[in-house]
Amino acid sequence: MYVFEVKNAELLESITEQAKAAGVTDGAIVSLIGAADSFTVSTMPANDASADVITDYDQPAEMHGTGEIVGGVVHVHTTMAVEGDKGVAGHLHRAQIGHWFARAYVVPTTA
Repeated sequence: MYVFEVKNAELLESITEQAKAAGVTDGAIVSLIGAADSFTVSTMPANDASADVITDYDQPAEMHGTGEIVGGVVHVHTTMAVEGDKGVAGHLHRAQIGHWFARAYVVPTTA
């Protein structure tokens, strides 16, 4: 298992870079934990599973999630806990890590 720690960087870019440096092209992100300063997620509209509704959030959030790395591409689904005891969930497009940190626990797999 690899632990990729992210500080003061964009989460997905940093995980991609660290996985490449470790030689991990395929793997399961079995746990993702931390906090982001801002983030972007997408969900699907109720009437069209082939479309994305992408929403940017310029606010901090506690974060957890899981995902995969396939062919070097990082794919994460997450729940972001925001002010007011609310959760924002979906496909993670971006998470800026600054004030706190994030850690991705990755188990390499074969494609």
